[in-house]
Amino acid sequence: MVPPSSWLEKVACRWMLPQGTLRPEREVQGLTDGYTRMKLHNMYRILKLGAKSLWAHRLRSMLTTLGIVFGVCSVIAMLAIGEGASKFAQDQIARLGSHNIIITTVKPPESANASESQQGIVEYGLTYDDVQRLRDTIEDIDVLVPLRRINQNALYRNRRVPVEVVGTSPNYTDIVPMKTLQGRFISDQDMDYQQSVCVIDSGVYDALFVFDEPLGQFVRIASDYYRVVGVVAADAGITTNDAAEQGTAVEESDTTGGVAGSVYIPLSAARSRFGDTEFQGGSSGFSAEKVELQQITVKVLGVESRESLMERVVAVRDMIDAVLARWHEKKDYQIVVPLELLRQAQKTQAVFSIVLGSIASISLLVGGIGIMNIMLASVSERTREIGIRRALGARKRDIVVQFLTETVLLTTIGGILGIILGAIIPMLVSHFGNMPTVITYSSLVLSFAISAAVGVIFGLYPAYRAANMDPVEALRHE
Repeated sequence: MVPPSSWLEKVACRWMLPQGTLRPEREVQGLTDGYTRMKLHNMYRILKLGAKSLWAHRLRSMLTTLGIVFGVCSVIAMLAIGEGASKFAQDQIARLGSHNIIITTVKPPESANASESQQGIVEYGLTYDDVQRLRDTIEDIDVLVPLRRINQNALYRNRRVPVEVVGTSPNYTDIVPMKTLQGRFISDQDMDYQQSVCVIDSGVYDALFVFDEPLGQFVRIASDYYRVVGVVAADAGITTNDAAEQGTAVEESDTTGGVAGSVYIPLSAARSRFGDTEFQGGSSGFSAEKVELQQITVKVLGVESRESLMERVVAVRDMIDAVLARWHEKKDYQIVVPLELLRQAQKTQAVFSIVLGSIASISLLVGGIGIMNIMLASVSERTREIGIRRALGARKRDIVVQFLTETVLLTTIGGILGIILGAIIPMLVSHFGNMPTVITYSSLVLSFAISAAVGVIFGLYPAYRAANMDPVEALRHE
């Protein structure tokens, strides 16, 4: 004979058998299974009774559930839209490079160069000498890429489109993620011999070469012709302008919008053919600005850990600032660290998600109040039913479980429908609004858990109020 091991078996043996006698293990297991089946049957009966009570008032139950549906839907949709916008901004910043430091030319206030403007030429910004000074001074620099931007028109046959001419060096691809679609990028030989070659992006390719293959063709920019040697993806050249559009504290460079795309040429060719001085005419006369470089991008030597990388990037940033400050009395440059912008964007996204989730949770709170109101009305309507059940032997706990079951059923159904609707809305926003959305698993679990908690919290008071009714007074209720 094997003595009972669990408390359930002991209770069953003590209830069914005389004092001091034991059943075989098989019979004890049968009693245990029977007790489990009885519990499951009771749960099924309670759920069936709750569903029947809700079905008896279908319209009221449906309208009550709508509060939970819209609450869960708003939580999921708002978090998905906020997460998508934040992820898009973080991706744009991350494409600037976590190892990179971006130095951009900034035009100083007019008062700072008033004397120069009287002479006709305003000179400011980064120079080619700055590039050499940084190379010779800072050891932790892995790659250093100067950049010159000029807005011009590109002509091919009878087609003319505005483009952004980017003069850069062959190692530009080391700091910017670039996908080459056809041909190649600028080479060292192109740079050394000031070759008239260019690489176009897919935007310029679609605008100029509708039916022709671009490789080997000549594109006219200003008064010179450039042979196309490669085609790259249009989104290859991510600059600080893109980060600025996402709300980060980066000032825009001198480039303007409205261009079909970018045309990359050797920096030596850009300086030789376009020079460093830009002339502008207006009603008040002519003005000239001398800007050698619009941007210098520095790639810091890599390290193993992210924290060590942050420390090294900040240290190199401070050294760059110290070197440039000696040769630039006017503050005509700005240093941007994408890794710092990325961390700031992540912190902003966390706060943004909390705010959006809190605002959307208010609708769940309103839905919970509506459920409590309906359940209190249901208790008043079913007072005589409660009295009959108490008179037939139902305990207070049974009455509480009955009404809590109905409340949880309402919120569970509302939560499921809200999750479905909340998953559909971000898809529609992405499809029709062309906005990125990200539905996270945590938002689904959180919204459903909140809806279930709302059902329990707001259903407790009506359930306990029903359970504490006097059975005699309940039976007398008409």
